[in-house]
Amino acid sequence: MNKKSHTKIPFALPDINNDEINEVVACLKSGWLTTGPLTKKFEEQFAAYLNVKHALAVNSGTAGLHLAIEALGIKKGDKVATSVYTFTATSEVIRYLQADPVFIDIDPETLNIDTSHLIQKIDKTTKAIIPVHFAGQACEMDAIAAAAKQFDLKIVEDAAHAIPCSYKGKKIGKIGKCTVFSFYVTKPIATGEGGMVVTDSEQIADRIRVMRLHGINRDIWNRYRDSTPNWYYEVIEPGYKYNMPDLMAAIGIHQLKKVNQFQKRRQMIAEQYDEAFTNLPLKTPVIVNPEDRHAWHLYVIQLELERIQISRDEFIEKMAEKGIGTSVHFIPLHIHPYWRDQYGFSPNDFPVALDCYRRAVSLPIYSKMQNDDVDKVIKAVKDILG
Repeated sequence: MNKKSHTKIPFALPDINNDEINEVVACLKSGWLTTGPLTKKFEEQFAAYLNVKHALAVNSGTAGLHLAIEALGIKKGDKVATSVYTFTATSEVIRYLQADPVFIDIDPETLNIDTSHLIQKIDKTTKAIIPVHFAGQACEMDAIAAAAKQFDLKIVEDAAHAIPCSYKGKKIGKIGKCTVFSFYVTKPIATGEGGMVVTDSEQIADRIRVMRLHGINRDIWNRYRDSTPNWYYEVIEPGYKYNMPDLMAAIGIHQLKKVNQFQKRRQMIAEQYDEAFTNLPLKTPVIVNPEDRHAWHLYVIQLELERIQISRDEFIEKMAEKGIGTSVHFIPLHIHPYWRDQYGFSPNDFPVALDCYRRAVSLPIYSKMQNDDVDKVIKAVKDILG
């Protein structure tokens, strides 16, 4: 029987201190808890950080993806290409609009979209592409942009893992028509839940502003901030309830200030892992373009199962016994019951994603980790595989 122990080093922890706590307390005392001045401030600072015209705060990255593709006009019967190796949110938003995903297999080195497979799978019925910057490493955006131009596709980047991240000197957030970030509790910066859509398009920004709050043509902050409220508004579309409250923005304002500091710490941990695991039967993350900035949201190893006597699942169990939290990113979408049954997929339809999944383990990598924590993770991996 396997021994069980409480996880001493969790897989992920948000890096919160008194800056965020004091801002939340001030927000509570202000009496304004929903979308208001702090959300507006967070949007302005986020736009300035990425040097984009518009940043639109929402209550999740999923909401942001939904709003982005809706604003681009995706509708029933359209097709949208995206990675099969991602969390279901990336693809489910396509179904919200009764469109269909076109799943693309991945590059075995980066775990990002395989651009050669992309070219094979898209055609005139494909209207958009959602590249996913897996683990915080930028996709090959030049090749994706070339495919988008050839087939007249709109690009919406899923940058849930990718702040701060760059591709050929350009920050992620400046390349596609829209880019969507997530601030879920495990993400590079966290507000508990939350997300941000960034774009340079006035038309897209205007549409998202309306649709994120019930299709109303004036947001709540503009309607109630004056001493004499302007109560009149008009519903111009059947919209959604996707606005970010000030309580979340209060955290985000200070997380954004520390985003570069957080990334440096995660990169340092990644470098320690790389060095420590050199001679072990596993593959460490491959950096394709060293000049790019990797956000290091995840550190995913791939076990060389042919060289070891245990399975991936047994490795995870042994790490847990040693008090180390791990995870798996991702279970490919095509083997989940909904996507499998909806589109008739078989496991081997996306062989690279399937093989990577069977080998993949995500190790803890977060800025709050202490040096002793990193050493314990390294020791545990070595004890199991060495």
